[in-house]
Formats: sequence, C-alpha cells, structure tokens
Amino acid sequence: MGAVGVRKVFEDLKEQGHCPLELERGSMSFKIWKNIKIKRIRVPDIFCIDCGCRIESRAKTSFEISMSHSLSDPERGWDYGLNDNDFVALVVCKRNGVSPIDWQADEKVQYISVGDLRFAQKNNHAILVKPKGAEEGFETRISWPAVIAKSDGKIKTITDEIIQYQRFHDNRVITLSLDRQGIKLKPFVQDGDNISIHQVLAAVISVTRKIPCSRKMSEDNYIAQLSSQSLSERYTAARVLSMFSSEKSFKALLDQMNNEEEHIYVRLEAAASLARHGQEEGWSFIEKCLGDKYLQNRLEAVIILGEIQVDKSCQMLCSVLEDNQQHPEIRAGAAWALGELHNKSALKTLVDSFSTIHESVRNEAAKSLAKLAFHFSKDLLNDFPQVASDKRPGIAWALSKSGGFELEDLLGILVDEDTRHWISYILGTQNPEMYAGQIEKLKERDPHVYFAVNVLWKIMTSWIYRLEEY
Repeated sequence: MGAVGVRKVFEDLKEQGHCPLELERGSMSFKIWKNIKIKRIRVPDIFCIDCGCRIESRAKTSFEISMSHSLSDPERGWDYGLNDNDFVALVVCKRNGVSPIDWQADEKVQYISVGDLRFAQKNNHAILVKPKGAEEGFETRISWPAVIAKSDGKIKTITDEIIQYQRFHDNRVITLSLDRQGIKLKPFVQDGDNISIHQVLAAVISVTRKIPCSRKMSEDNYIAQLSSQSLSERYTAARVLSMFSSEKSFKALLDQMNNEEEHIYVRLEAAASLARHGQEEGWSFIEKCLGDKYLQNRLEAVIILGEIQVDKSCQMLCSVLEDNQQHPEIRAGAAWALGELHNKSALKTLVDSFSTIHESVRNEAAKSLAKLAFHFSKDLLNDFPQVASDKRPGIAWALSKSGGFELEDLLGILVDEDTRHWISYILGTQNPEMYAGQIEKLKERDPHVYFAVNVLWKIMTSWIYRLEEY
C-alpha cells in the first residue's frame, strides 16, 4: 500500500510540473528484503530536483491527518528526518484484489507542511492517542483535528460553528462541527463549492492540493550541499548529481566517494552517480562494496546495480550470482536486480542458477526470468530442449507467468517426455480463451499433451480451484 501511495504522489508531482526523484530507495518498489535488514539514511520518499522540495508520502485506508509516533524512541517519531519546509503527502488507498500488491490510490493527493504540523503540535492543537495497555516504547498516534468529506457533495452552509454540505447521491444534508475537543478548525471551502470524497474541508493546519515549483536549485547548489553538516542533505546531493554531467560534478563526487570519514551510503551513492556517467572510479568502488564485510552494504551495492541500465551492471550482477562463495542472500539479491535490468545477456546466468541448492536464489532467479521472458520468450523456448531437466521447472514457471509466446512456439520443442510435461504445464496455466483458435494444432501434433492441457484448464477455471477450507 505504501509503494502504491508513493507512486501516486510521484505522478501527481510530475503533473504539477515538478521533476521528482525517488529519494528513499525502494519506497516505490513492492520488493521487501526480509533476511538482510538495510538501515538506510532517513530521508523523505520523494525529492524535486528543480526546487529541492522533499515529500514524505503517507498512504491510508481511511483518510485522517494522523501519524504513528513514539514517545521513547526519537528515530520512530513521526517527524524523524524531516525538515520544517518538507511536506507530508496524504493519499487514500483501497484494495482492488487479493494479492498483496493489489492496491489502488485515490486520485486526490493532499499536502501539508511539516512546519505547520509541528507548530500545531507544539501549541497543543494536536491530539495524542495512546493505545490501550501501552507501555513505554509502544507506538502512539498523533492526530491533527480535521473535517473530512465522506462523499461527494456541495457546500450549503458555513458558520463559525459548523459546515454543512449536501451529498450528491441522496441529497441529504450533512452537518459537521468545527470544534474538535475544544480545538477550533479553520474552513478551507466556501458556500457553493463542490467537494469530493476524502477532501479536507477544515483543519487546524493548512492543507493544499498544489506545491509550487520554484526551480531555484542548480548543479552548483547540489555540489555545495555535499559539504552540508546534514547527513541527509549530503546523501541527497550525491544522489541528485547523477542527473548532471560535468567535470566539476564528477570531481566533487569523486572527492566525496574517496572520503573515508563519510557515511558508506553517501560514498556508495556518489559512486553510483559516477558509474551512471561511465566513470571507472565509480564502478570500482561499487565492485569493492560487493565484497564488503557487512552484508547490508553488499546488498545495497547489488540493488544500486539493478538501477543502472547498462551492460556493465548486468555483467557485475551475473558475476555475483555465479559466485558460490557469495552469501546466498546476496546472490538472491543479484538475481532480483537482473530482473530490473531487462538485459537479454542475463538469461543464461539466471537459468544456470536453478541448479543451486539455495531456494532463495532459485526463487529470485525464476521471478526475474519471468520479467525477461515477456521480451525474450523465443530465446528461452529455443534453448529449452537442450537445458538440463533440473533447470526446466524454473524456465517453465517463468514462461507461464510471462505468457509471451504463441502456441506454434511450443509445438517445436516437444522433443521428449520431460518437455511434454512442462509444455503441458506452461500452456495449461494460460487463459484458455487466448488459445481457443489454435488448440486443434496441438491435438494433431500430440494428443496426450492436448489432453493434459485440457484437464488443467478444466481444473484451473473451476470455481473450486482457489477455494480455501478455512
């Protein structure tokens, strides 16, 4: 849900004329690293390169101006790592399927200044809600009182005490108080305004739909920011300077990368910015990090390589995946990163990794191969008859997920009993309607595979297929 929310805010900022960059790595990704915990530098999710505005996205299932907070751990405070001139973006997300990634963001994104939120909290205009039975260290919530529209409608009345709006779907008039626990709310609407669901009608702090882009930031600003006292600002500058290509930027990044007193992730980010512009020193530093004594630093280097869309990244990741001396989770990370690059030259290495004893490596390799199979299915199918039998399950799964093939492509590889089994699986897991006009060719070529495919289709389209006992 969080990733869907960040993606929506990112697109909203682009539509407003900003030049957004994902600042917190992974905030827009559905990938969760469970076995190796990376403790990254705390920065907001999104950064505008043109104006320097930083935005923290907060996705919610029901709209309210609230944040989780810790009274005992400053690093878990709602505003940790945020500056007064940063913004919090609030967006409602709702489920639209059963998969963990099946979330849809509302079209409306609303922005609030961190400085305004802090000011209201300091002046006791925010409400601290402690969970029942909470002990020291438990997370609480801070809410900033607001009046939220529960449906589309039209404002009918505004006084010092209430807001009334008429709902469009049943013409009922809804009355909302502008007093919340003795805190007076400021209206943001006027008589006659049309309003939409989740819109903030009044609150103790200002809420806006737009953030102006000043376009005040330049390459020189970011070079200067590399010397900031703030770790997050130095990290941001190292990341953003990848967007500039000049000798002065390269020199500043190189100096930062070679500064042994600097945080490793700032140095690694500087190296990545250099590598993106073909600077060999950057590549060498990333390669050095792939052998770092700390696994989280190795994994961060692997993830960064998955962001640099050039052949050298693919070659380095393939080397990591092929290296049996590497930690299995780092090899799994390399397999995942190869899927992000969509580079055809990774096909063989991914397929070869299906022979490893480590399940995490095989799983990530199969998922990445599925991404590549959509574009290179014919290459995989051409090699399928020659591939060892222990590697065929991973290829078959990837092909079945990609669906990037024609029935004619499958007929030519029915060369032995094992391939017949896996072709039955690949085709049997597809939507029958897509192959209704072609399936008779399979019947003529191999009646047994034709029968197996039809049995699979019958089972997998039945209402009992995904029925759970509990």
